[in-house]
Amino acid sequence: QVQLVESGGGLVQAGGSLRLSCAASGNIFMLNKIDTMGWYRQAPGKQRELVARITSGGSTNIADSVKGRFTISRDNAKSSVYLQMNSLKPEDTAVYYCNAGAQSLFENYWGQGTQVTVSS
Repeated sequence: QVQLVESGGGLVQAGGSLRLSCAASGNIFMLNKIDTMGWYRQAPGKQRELVARITSGGSTNIADSVKGRFTISRDNAKSSVYLQMNSLKPEDTAVYYCNAGAQSLFENYWGQGTQVTVSS
């Protein structure tokens, strides 16, 4: 199996920055099958939504609501993905979840989530 562990959440004032990190660990065979990694978020009373994702080749998909403020990056050697969040807004407040997909295994992994709170 694969485990995802997030870190870097917290409380920040509007306009501030945070960097989220997510490290995948577990079965080496499964880790090597991971193609897309990304971040989703879920605010209270709302559905979970995609924030950003990145393929093993470096192609990215960024939500319009965070484009220009958030940057996703990845270190394949460390099985890790990062989310640099700048110019944070109160509406960015949510639990942020790390996600990793292994299409060839029909597997989709989730982290436990990390809280990001942006005060106005």
